[in-house]
Amino acid sequence: MDIRGGIIAFAVLVAIGAYLSMRSGIRTIQFSRQMTFYRLRRARAAGGWRMIGFGFLLLIFAAWLPFYAPPLAYQYFPPSPTPTLTPTITLTPTITLTPTITEPPTATNTPLFTDTPTTSPTPSLPMGIEAQITSVVTPNPDAVFSEIQFTTFGGEYPVVDPQTVFQNPVGHLWGFYSYDNMIPGVQWTELWLRDGKLVKYETKPWEGSTGGYDNVDWNPAPEEWLPGAYEVQIFVGLDWRGGGRFIVQGDAPTPLPTMTASITPAPTVEQTLMLTPTLMTPFPSPAAATQTQITVTGTP
Repeated sequence: MDIRGGIIAFAVLVAIGAYLSMRSGIRTIQFSRQMTFYRLRRARAAGGWRMIGFGFLLLIFAAWLPFYAPPLAYQYFPPSPTPTLTPTITLTPTITLTPTITEPPTATNTPLFTDTPTTSPTPSLPMGIEAQITSVVTPNPDAVFSEIQFTTFGGEYPVVDPQTVFQNPVGHLWGFYSYDNMIPGVQWTELWLRDGKLVKYETKPWEGSTGGYDNVDWNPAPEEWLPGAYEVQIFVGLDWRGGGRFIVQGDAPTPLPTMTASITPAPTVEQTLMLTPTLMTPFPSPAAATQTQITVTGTP
């Protein structure tokens, strides 16, 4: 029961008490009229009127309690907040897509060798590169490689200013890593991929020690650094052992046009003679020759 309920119950009890008091007073006054002695009759009647007055006061108090007692009680006994129910979130049904009819795939020719590694949770060597592994040294299954850290600053380990995002032009890029439990002479392979496509690879016997630091590097032509997501994968034998990722942003530089010199051959003597004009002296006409002869042989 809360405070307000208790006050209302108490007011009901006070009202009942007022009724009993007034009833008792009336009965006392009625009983006093039957007494013989005057003084006792007046004393008993006065007591009855007092009980009626007390009952009347109790009745007023019972009417006052429900309206004015609760605010007064809350000042000394503040009510505790009642927890409100939090509405549960109802899930809105999503629209289900109606499957469309797909055409059956046509048969395509699968090349024997591919430069793109197959999509799998663990990277694997392409078949064309796998066929180039000639080492007979069994790889150590405990060989480990750290994540490759890339930088454009060459040198030794530790790496200077390692980054994962490079802006064109990139230039010469190095990737440093640490390794352990390697066996000299075992075949190892590094793959460079751009957006999942192979752009560079190298496979050869391991020439380093069993543990330490080493690096991979690539210095292509500036126009070959196309923007995209790059990844370097390292394999020992046929097993993937480590690698690293980086991003190249910005367009690759445009290659400058090359100028080729053309040699013009000098003219030969025969061509010079054919091109040189010659002056021809005209022969005199027969009429002119006759006129000249008459002038010379005439008589004076």
